[in-house]
Amino acid sequence: MKKVIGTAITAGAVLVGSVCLTDTVHAEQMQDVQEERAQVQNNLSDAEAEIADVMAELEELNEKVDSTNEALDKNKQKMNETEEEITQTEDEVAGIEEDVQVLEEKIVERKEVLKERIVSLQENGGNISYLEVIFGSKSFSNMISRMSAVSKIADSDKKLMEQQEADKAELQEKKDDRQDKLSGLQDMKVELEGMNETIVAQKEQNEADKEELKKKKQNLNDMKAELEDKDSSLASIEEELSERRDQSNGGSSDNSNAVASASSSNSSSADSSDDGDLKQLSDNTDKGSGQYSSAIDAGFTQTGTPYVTAGKGPGGFDCSGFVSWAFGQAGVSIPSSTSALQSVGSKVSLSNAQPGDLVFFDTYKTNGHVGIYLGDNKFLGAQSSTGVDVADMNSTYWSKNFSGHVRRVQ
Repeated sequence: MKKVIGTAITAGAVLVGSVCLTDTVHAEQMQDVQEERAQVQNNLSDAEAEIADVMAELEELNEKVDSTNEALDKNKQKMNETEEEITQTEDEVAGIEEDVQVLEEKIVERKEVLKERIVSLQENGGNISYLEVIFGSKSFSNMISRMSAVSKIADSDKKLMEQQEADKAELQEKKDDRQDKLSGLQDMKVELEGMNETIVAQKEQNEADKEELKKKKQNLNDMKAELEDKDSSLASIEEELSERRDQSNGGSSDNSNAVASASSSNSSSADSSDDGDLKQLSDNTDKGSGQYSSAIDAGFTQTGTPYVTAGKGPGGFDCSGFVSWAFGQAGVSIPSSTSALQSVGSKVSLSNAQPGDLVFFDTYKTNGHVGIYLGDNKFLGAQSSTGVDVADMNSTYWSKNFSGHVRRVQ
């Protein structure tokens, strides 16, 4: 979320105003600054509230990620157990098939026994039927003996056949039971695999959402830093306007004397002004800002100095405060706010930019961040995340936010 800052305060209206401005003009300028500052502070509150919301969403996503990880672990454990049970059941089915083979062998053996018994009977009584066994008896006792043998053989055959059928039925039932179990386990495995794919997809989506929220949080933090920088700059402007108003009211008895005094001492007034004063360098108009190597050299001495909101001194800088300080070390007085700096000197294209030119970026607002161009698409500036450092305009963040606005101090 990037709030658009409302009313822009132009450099001439804020920092070049002369001592002849009326109380009404001062009041209007002060009102404009205060209104813009109020809007900035509202945007700051919105940014902080959204950062809090993002933090809450991140916490919720972390819980979801943990939950999906736990679900994946449980699902994996269940899959492993199911696969083990499938293997065990397959082994049982294989064992039953072996039992069937053993039973078939026993059946063959039983048939052989029956065959041997019949052969034995035939050897004793010939190839004869049941009646022939009776009527072929040599004596009554022989007949009884033959009938008993036939009866025993018949009973034995019946029992063997019944046992055979019972064994077959038992094995078939056992096999069917294991096959049903195996089929159920295989269906469960398919279902678990589908669940695993769904959980993995949820996890990936949660991770992707988490990365997006992290980027959003970083952008919000960057915007917050820029808004804090803007608020501090507006506070400085507000203070300068208050000082100018006091000077205007107490420095002269009438406006005509103030105008005459300002006209006769223009050069000395510019040299003695603080970092917020606007000074056009007429002596260097044709030389271009590329010659300000001393400003760049001074800037490099502060590499690593932390970013400090509204910082204007060596102990800490904001972006515009650093640029103003560096040029001040080269004897060049320029404003210390981005609102004023975006109008200083003359505008040039990036293709014609020289070391020492000012480059601007659209951060919390149009031209909300400024740095000193070094050449080769590099610039030196006070960055909210790294302090005074060299940044690459080709990087994703800076290339996206580069406004195309370049000023040559003259």
